[in-house]
Amino acid sequence: MQRNSQSADLPYPETQTQSGVVFHVHNIAKVYRMGEVEVRALRSIDLDLYEGEFMVLLGASGSGKSTLLNILGGLDVPTSGHILFRERDLTHASEAELTRFRRDCVGFIFQFYNLIPSLTARENVALVTEIVRRPMRPEAALELVGLADRLDHFPAQLSGGEQQRVAIARAIAKRPEVLLCDEPTGALDYATGKLVLEALAQVNQELGTTTAVITHNAGIAAMADRVVTMRSGEIIRVQHNEHQVSPGELEW
Repeated sequence: MQRNSQSADLPYPETQTQSGVVFHVHNIAKVYRMGEVEVRALRSIDLDLYEGEFMVLLGASGSGKSTLLNILGGLDVPTSGHILFRERDLTHASEAELTRFRRDCVGFIFQFYNLIPSLTARENVALVTEIVRRPMRPEAALELVGLADRLDHFPAQLSGGEQQRVAIARAIAKRPEVLLCDEPTGALDYATGKLVLEALAQVNQELGTTTAVITHNAGIAAMADRVVTMRSGEIIRVQHNEHQVSPGELEW
C-alpha cells in the first residue's frame, strides 16, 4: 500500500534510491567503546525496508537487532556506513534534524508501555497528538486497536495487553510513516501477545504503515512479509513469506 511522504521539508540532502524504498541501509557498522574495549554491535549491514511492508527482525539477545532498530529510528547513529530515509541522508543529520525526524515520521513501541499512570487511555494518546501536524483523533486511534470501550480507563485499570495497545494507539495517532517495535510482546503471555500482534497487523493493513518488529520469538516470523535473521551483528538470512499467517494462527 502506497502512502504519501509527510516529511518533504526535512533538510537532508537527497540521494537516489529505488522507488518504494523507505529506508536504505548501506554498509552500516556500529562500534561501542568502553575504555580499552570495543564492542562491535553491527557489522557491514545492508538492508532496504519497503513501503507498506511488515518486516520481522529475528535474533537472539545480543544479535544487534535493537541497535539496528535504534539507528533506523534516529535514536542512535552508525559508526560508519550510510542510512537514507526516503532519499534523505540521515547519517550526518544534526540532533535537531533527528528530533524532527523522530517526531514527524516514526512511531516507537517498546516492550514496556511507558504510559503515564495518572492519565486515561484517551489522555495518554492525546499527549502525542498535541505535538504533530496531522494527528489522528485519540478516539479513532484507540478504536483501531480495539479499545473503543476503554477510552476513560487509567493504566492500572487495564490489562498488560490493553496497555500495550494503548501504546500502539499513541504511536500511530501521529500518523507515522514507519512503526518500529522492539519486543512488543516480550512482557506478555501467549494469548495477550496475539492480541497485540493483531493490532499491529491491523495498523499495517489499514493505514499502510511500514512496520518493523524485532523479536527473539521465531514463532512470530510467519506473519511477516519478510523475515531478516541476525546473529553477532550480521544479517545471516533474509526470507520472504509467500503465505503469511494471521496472528491468530501463530504458534510458539
